[in-house]
Amino acid sequence: LWNGRRYLQMLYSIKGYGRVFCHGLCPPNSLHLPFQLSVYTTTRSNLGAENNVDLVLNVEDFDVESKFERTVNVSVPKKTRNNGTLYAYIFLHHAGILPWHDGKQVHLVSPLTTYMVPKPEEVNLLTGESATQQQIEAEKKPSSALDEPVSHWRPRLTLNVMVDDFVFDGASLPADVHRYMKMIQLGKTVHYLPILFIDQLSNRVKDLMVINRSTTELPLTVSYDKISLGRLRFWIHMQDAVYSLQQFGFSEKDADEVKGIFVDTNLYFLALTFFVAAFHLLFDFLAFKNDISFWKKKKSMIGMSTKAGRCSQEFWAFPGTRKQVLIPAQNPSCPCLWKVKKALKMTILWRGLRPECQFGTYSESERKTEEYDTQAMKYLSYVLYPLCVGGAVYSLLNIKYKSWYSWLINSFVNGVYAFGFLFMLPQLFVNYKMKSVAHLPWKAFTYKAFNTFIDDVFAFIITMPTSHRLACFRDDVVFLVYLYQRWLYPVDKSRVNEFGESYEEKPPRKSHAD
Repeated sequence: LWNGRRYLQMLYSIKGYGRVFCHGLCPPNSLHLPFQLSVYTTTRSNLGAENNVDLVLNVEDFDVESKFERTVNVSVPKKTRNNGTLYAYIFLHHAGILPWHDGKQVHLVSPLTTYMVPKPEEVNLLTGESATQQQIEAEKKPSSALDEPVSHWRPRLTLNVMVDDFVFDGASLPADVHRYMKMIQLGKTVHYLPILFIDQLSNRVKDLMVINRSTTELPLTVSYDKISLGRLRFWIHMQDAVYSLQQFGFSEKDADEVKGIFVDTNLYFLALTFFVAAFHLLFDFLAFKNDISFWKKKKSMIGMSTKAGRCSQEFWAFPGTRKQVLIPAQNPSCPCLWKVKKALKMTILWRGLRPECQFGTYSESERKTEEYDTQAMKYLSYVLYPLCVGGAVYSLLNIKYKSWYSWLINSFVNGVYAFGFLFMLPQLFVNYKMKSVAHLPWKAFTYKAFNTFIDDVFAFIITMPTSHRLACFRDDVVFLVYLYQRWLYPVDKSRVNEFGESYEEKPPRKSHAD
């Protein structure tokens, strides 16, 4: 039900984004007047006059059709260096006239600073290398000050001007564009001035720079490009969506992951990603449905690895785990517990208010399967434990970390990935020993395989650790081995197999009349 609702929500979102890009044919509106682009900085959020402002960029004969990118050095006031804020005022006005004297100018305000807890310096825990000046200054501060948010510099300012010739209907003016429009009355007609837009999605956490008290100048890259009406409305919707995520409790780092999907990916490729994600939800729902149907009819655990089933359903939620990972991963938790209960033949009896667990008995064939399963886990333990310990020691010697706690958490996470891969292998060993794959839920496996290949595509789109990216490809290897075993041990679907299961149900034959 949850996956079906997400699927319908995805289709509704795609339909809504389609309406964003569609608009009717309208008479043209020209933007060929001589313009000038000016960027000022000030420590005040409300600019009343031209006092206490610094001009950092002035583009004369500004052409809205021409793309450019310029890097300037911005003087950092003392108030900003003392954990203050600095604002950028962007004016688009007539050439040769100061923006304060131009009644037809348009302007926007954007903060050039943001507040975040400074990222600790990563060092080699054994040798203490890479001790930069930033770390030395941090050590001089009291420990309580290290956890306080400080002012960070945004080194990029991305500007856009809507260049489509479009006449809006005053009775049905889009609400998303209306807040960026400035109207003027010319005779009996109301005209709107050029729509100036600041792309906030291009400000990434990885680009932020800590502002120290000794910092007097910082670089600012001002880039400009024209934008169409459809792309403008889409970008406004995306910025509002990121803001909504932050209101729902997402941290700035979590929201930055969402920004990366839109900023670092081509728009058409992103649309294809939405389309593929809809199929991912569909296959997820079908795999869930067939998996429940299989286990509901399952009466015997012959040929099924119970240890792999118990261990592969564990979910590790370490501190700092992204909400994008936490929320979807908790969906199958209850069905997994139900499957473990069924695999262990567990029955819960209530003695008043006290529950009591009873376990059923295993047949000779099930005990044989359990023996193969235990044997496989024994062989895997010879590989698993040295691999986890060796990986932890290697990372300690060659990789820099923020603290010992960070190294410990990273070692545990890599161990979980290793467990997740190796605990899928006992089932292959059981299949090899029994020379059969008739006991496996192949319909659910097939749908999960489709999702695995889709996850491989997302592994190159979404920013993630290398270990998690490699984990996306581990399922491909195991599934290919499953396919090889299915070819090696073919299943006759027209008869009841050795496990009492039949894939094809033939209709009852009619008796012949004498």
